[in-house]
Amino acid sequence: MRRGLGQIPACRLTPEERTRLDLVRAEDGGAPRWPTRVGLGFDGNHLEIDFDCTDDDPWGTLEQRDAPLWTEEVVEVFLAPGAATPREYFELEVSPLGALFDARVHSPHGDRRGMVVDPDWDCPGLEWRAAARPGGWTARLRLPLAPLCGGEPPPRFWRINFFRIERPRPGAPEHSAWSPTGVAPADFHRPARFGRLELG
Repeated sequence: MRRGLGQIPACRLTPEERTRLDLVRAEDGGAPRWPTRVGLGFDGNHLEIDFDCTDDDPWGTLEQRDAPLWTEEVVEVFLAPGAATPREYFELEVSPLGALFDARVHSPHGDRRGMVVDPDWDCPGLEWRAAARPGGWTARLRLPLAPLCGGEPPPRFWRINFFRIERPRPGAPEHSAWSPTGVAPADFHRPARFGRLELG
């Protein structure tokens, strides 16, 4: 499994079907040591996102909402309505303990220069959970799309990316993505690299 850095992945969802995506190494698109599969569904109003993470030691210590979950083990979703490269997008994270981080991000330059993250934004109606399973852990989000669109009906096209940070104890962290960002050290805040999602 390898996903080239020159290619932006795309997928299409309809309410009648689900799709599954595999994450690759965020830095170079290679196969990760710790595989992650993302299941996607769409019911017309909500995006349903299921992460299934291979992990022999899921861990975390942070439990408060909007704690810096990216400093531990976590799965993440970045998304924005519209087909263009976003300058505003939303960031959602869930830890193995079921802690949530949700924020609105302003990225005027498409990277960390001038980036402003607003963790005071809470997604209305968001449902989430996490659970251990033999050999790993899972996380699920049921994300209402209207709050991300100013209350308007969700558009047909979105920009989106899925990420995971695995931090084995001991060992170096591994960063995975659906659309690899090609940056080392890994940096997920590269909206030009977000994949394309079409809602049927």
